[in-house]
Amino acid sequence: MVSVDNITVAYGGWELFKGISFLINPKERIGLVGKNGAGKSTLLKIICGEQQPTEGMISKNGECTIAYLPQQMKVSDTATVFEETSKAFHEVLELEKELERLNQEIAIRKDYESESYVKLLHRLHETNDRYFLLDGANRDAQVEKVLLGLGFKRTDFNRPTREFSGGWRMRIELSKILLRKPSLMLLDEPTNHLDIESIEWLESYLKEYKGAVILISHDRKFLDNVTTRTIEIMLGRIYDYKVPYSQYEELRKERRVQQRAAFENQQKMIQQTEEFIERFRYKPTKSNQVQSRIKQLEKLDIIEIDEEDNAALHMKFPPAPPSGKIVLEVKEAGKSFGEKHIFSGAEFVVERGDKIALVGRNGEGKTTFVRMVLGQTEVSRGTIRLGHNVKIGYFAQNQDDLMDGDFTVFDTLDRVAVGDVRTRLRDILGAFLFRGEDIDKKVKVLSGGERSRLAMARLMLEPHNLLILDEPTNHMDMRSKDILKKAIADYDGTVILVSHDREFLDGLVSKIYEFRDGKVKEHLGGIYEFLASKKLDSLAELNRKDSEELTSRQQDRPQKNTFVPGNKQTFQQKKETDRMLRKMQTDIAKAESRIEQLEEEIAEMNRKMSEPEKYGIDLSDGKIFATYEQLKKQQDEMLWEWEHLSSELEEFKQKSQK
Repeated sequence: MVSVDNITVAYGGWELFKGISFLINPKERIGLVGKNGAGKSTLLKIICGEQQPTEGMISKNGECTIAYLPQQMKVSDTATVFEETSKAFHEVLELEKELERLNQEIAIRKDYESESYVKLLHRLHETNDRYFLLDGANRDAQVEKVLLGLGFKRTDFNRPTREFSGGWRMRIELSKILLRKPSLMLLDEPTNHLDIESIEWLESYLKEYKGAVILISHDRKFLDNVTTRTIEIMLGRIYDYKVPYSQYEELRKERRVQQRAAFENQQKMIQQTEEFIERFRYKPTKSNQVQSRIKQLEKLDIIEIDEEDNAALHMKFPPAPPSGKIVLEVKEAGKSFGEKHIFSGAEFVVERGDKIALVGRNGEGKTTFVRMVLGQTEVSRGTIRLGHNVKIGYFAQNQDDLMDGDFTVFDTLDRVAVGDVRTRLRDILGAFLFRGEDIDKKVKVLSGGERSRLAMARLMLEPHNLLILDEPTNHMDMRSKDILKKAIADYDGTVILVSHDREFLDGLVSKIYEFRDGKVKEHLGGIYEFLASKKLDSLAELNRKDSEELTSRQQDRPQKNTFVPGNKQTFQQKKETDRMLRKMQTDIAKAESRIEQLEEEIAEMNRKMSEPEKYGIDLSDGKIFATYEQLKKQQDEMLWEWEHLSSELEEFKQKSQK
């Protein structure tokens, strides 16, 4: 489908890539991995045509379409969320305008016998066929499905895009790409601005996607769940593995072990051969053997060990100064902005040494709560009180806003460092991989990963006993994330983490506070225990809705989760499951029957409208087209209902089988 042929990218005397080649096949799921600065984003830009290589070329078949989601982009501010997302259906929107124009013209025309009128009807018929081929009638339902899946609420649909943050605007662009359904989708860090629920939705969407996908992500779990092939970029070369990320890591280790063993064996053989040649070079009786060994060495393909970039962060938080046992006390705290309610009823205590996570959908108040703890915004109700001698270190999600782009890397640290630490700034920057000329770079030219490293280095200039880290892993490569995770695990102070990275949180936190629907709920345990409980909670909600149809005697019984993984269902539970399953299947059958009926009625009207004289129809009568549009609207509604019911049935079956 797409061929990357001998691509080289050079800047002056330095080569980013050298002669890399690989083939992208239809329906493949490829994870593109490598350290920050390895050239992953550059490669995506070359594949989509935004950047030209120094040498080599990208070739694709004529029917292949490519869509690219960069890490950062400018989004239009002149439309609502729904309008902007609907631009993905550019051709459909143009067809709608054309259909409206044609219908209006037909309504006022009287020359039914003329050739131009017949051509007009044919044009209407062709446009209508193209419109249905592109599934234009279902456009609004598709837009709604994707926006809801990526975390937007229906109340957001008519809000101007200018009211949303950069992260939410990125979701709008992602929505447009998903709706365009290109042959090849290039996604550069799509999970950076998504919450856990939206990431899980995107995983499901991409697994079922009919086209090919190449994605850059530092979310190990996301890569494992979506991709089936991993291409690593290291020191200008690529290494191609036909497996997901975790399996690739194991295969890479095995390959290097085998490669080193083969290299050492060959070197040993070469040494022995050279010793033989040197020992018997001047003995006539061994001359034939010596010449044979010389020719053997000349023909030998020398095994080389692949270069490996072993540069890594050296990260260790300074020891935490002593603090009181209670680090943070939250009592009935809440926040509102005017009439807009964010959350309320937050009540918990963070003790010295605790490591907790704040999770929830974007916009539910996690970062707002952090700003309340920092004193950057006032508490609307309740109290938030810091404990004795608490010193906060804060890593903000919006690093771009907190660092002056015109400062150099060295200046950024030098302006906040005090005391003896100023004499060690170069060593500190070196530990965070800023070496040589790197320290004189302007902040505005740094990559996202480099800015994250710089912000983390600045955080470590002085000791703190409460670290508040808001999405610290955004833009960090896998190795850096692992090192940061270990540094936090080894840290003897208190940590509050805001993160959507499930693999990063796993084993790191013991309490989770979920911000959802205006409330804050405590969950004891790790992130995967929390996610498992959320699946059970959503199923229990389904059961509660259905239980409204039960008799009062059944309603008086204690309510429990019907399906618990690992437990057998009782006879009564199995009976209830079967009843719910039959009801869902009946509803779907009714929807299918109604859709079939509407399709027949619409086909009949199309047939009559194409030959109005034969069927005695007056096309100048607006009621004809009003009836037609009403049937189309009913069809759209029933298609959406059928899709919704089918999705619910599939989800119910999966959960009931666990």
